[in-house]
Formats: sequence, C-alpha cells, structure tokens
Amino acid sequence: MTDLYPMKLTPVAKSAIWGGERLRRDWQKPSDLPVVAETWELAVREKENNIIQNGPFQGKTLANVFKNTQKDLIGTRAGGDRFPLLVKFIDANDRLSVQVHPDDAFAGAVEGDLGKTEMWYIVDADEGASILLGLVPGATAEDFARATAAGDPEPVLRRIKVQKNDCFFIPAGMPHAIGKGILVAEIQQNCDLTYRVFDYNRRDKNGNLRELHIDKALQVTKPFTDNEVDAIRYARGKESNGQLANCPYFAVQKVALEKIFEGNVTNESFCSLLFLSGEGEVTANGVSVPFVKGDSIFLPAGIGAYTLHGTGEVLISTL
Repeated sequence: MTDLYPMKLTPVAKSAIWGGERLRRDWQKPSDLPVVAETWELAVREKENNIIQNGPFQGKTLANVFKNTQKDLIGTRAGGDRFPLLVKFIDANDRLSVQVHPDDAFAGAVEGDLGKTEMWYIVDADEGASILLGLVPGATAEDFARATAAGDPEPVLRRIKVQKNDCFFIPAGMPHAIGKGILVAEIQQNCDLTYRVFDYNRRDKNGNLRELHIDKALQVTKPFTDNEVDAIRYARGKESNGQLANCPYFAVQKVALEKIFEGNVTNESFCSLLFLSGEGEVTANGVSVPFVKGDSIFLPAGIGAYTLHGTGEVLISTL
C-alpha cells in the first residue's frame, strides 16, 4: 500500500439511555446527541465509520480506504475480508443492561456475524463503582437461566468494585454489565451483537420496555473460572508487564509515555493508538501527527518504525 502515514480519526458518537456528558464535557468529543453513551474511536462498519482528519485520505472514511486496500491496510494476520476490531469509549452515567455476546461459531451460524470477545480498561470510575462479570463461583449456566426466569439474574453474577486503571477481559459467553459512574475504553471484535438479559425494567424514549434476548443469551452463556479466562486472554503468551491481553483476536499493551516510545508496525497487523492522557506527537514514515487526550490514531500495516514523543498514557492495539 502506498501513502502510508499515521491517520487521525474522527469518532462516531452513539446515544443510549444510560449515557452521560463526560465524553463531550471532559474529552471534547463533538456530538449533537442529547447524551453521548459511546464514541467509536476505530470503526469500520456498514453505518458507523471514522472519517480521516489528515493527509492524502483526509475527508475519506477509513472504510473507503479499507475497501480499496483490504489486507494491505490491516495486515496479513487478519482473517476473512472484514475489518477485525472495534475500539470505543463507553460513558456509563447509569448502569448498563446485563448482557452476553455469542462466540464466532454461534454468531456465524445464527446471525451471519462475528462473535464478540472484548476487553475493558477502566479509564475513570466514581468511588464505589462496580461491574458485574461472570457467574459466581460454583454457579452454572442453568442457575443463571433460573435466576433470569425469576426476574433478577444479579444474585448469580459476580460483582466487582473497580477503580481507575483496572482491566478486565470478557470472553464471548460471559454475562456482564458495566455499572454506573464508569468510563471504559473497550477493545473488541468488530461485532455489535448484544443479547440483553435484564435491563432493570427501563423504558425507552417512547415508553416501551427495552427488548430482551433471553433465549439466545441462555444458549451462549458459559461459566468461566479465572484460569480459563486467563488462558484465553493470554493464549499467545504474556510478553511484558504492560500487556493487557494477547488473545486470538487482539493484543493490547498499555504504555506510560515519559519522553519517547519506539514501536514497529509490520505487514502482519495495523496498530491502533488510543490516548488516555497527555499530549505529544506520533511520527511514522516521515509524517508527524499531534495527539492529545482522547485522540485515536491509526497506523496502517507495514508502516514500519514509529515513535511517540510526549507524555501520557496510550493503549496500543494490534491483531
């Protein structure tokens, strides 16, 4: 692929009844939506696509560039012809529904889609905030089904208090919910399939109860031990202290910038840079692009050596 350079992406804002103002107020995410629940920072989908802010492809969507370049853009490690990852910020001003996502086998057979394994990095959290993640020790999928049928699955779900800088890995099939007062950076398979199990009897803007997908959710729910989760999370090995995940779908590293960080992007995979704090610039292939807190910068596969000059924290995601 020619014209390799760091591409700064414009986020796609999404609304939901549980969203808030944090992303617009504190992270300068532009949106005319009443509330901003999520910003999709790396998105190549049918309806949601990032616009490139700089360089030869300025004004084009990343999806348009991908359509014309395919694996030259994303790398040889990608399977199939779909863009493999979705990266987003999530502002939980209220608790999210209890939900579960299918794996590749179920999603492919039933939905014609990818499954959804994901990772949460807690960017910020109110004091006492918590998440629901997986079944309590000893609980089975049948216990989860009975609790759901009784109208409240929470008693069989593990509640975990969270704080800034925590990280959690959620394999497909694990029930979960983000609690109120949490800002999350999420790296996931490029899938938007969510089977909602319980939504606290909330109603949408038209007064209707939000749709549940209990039958499908119960078909895909699995109990996981911590060791089983870690086996998936680090299936390709744990190479450094800053590595948050190295699973079959993505690898994520957190880097604390002090002055200069040097990396390399081979033709095997693109690189997604999501800046959680600080400011500076990204330089690759002779092109420098400034960054501030909240920016998302895409490095195409094969761009080679790159440097980050500045301070702050960044999540680096690859295949």
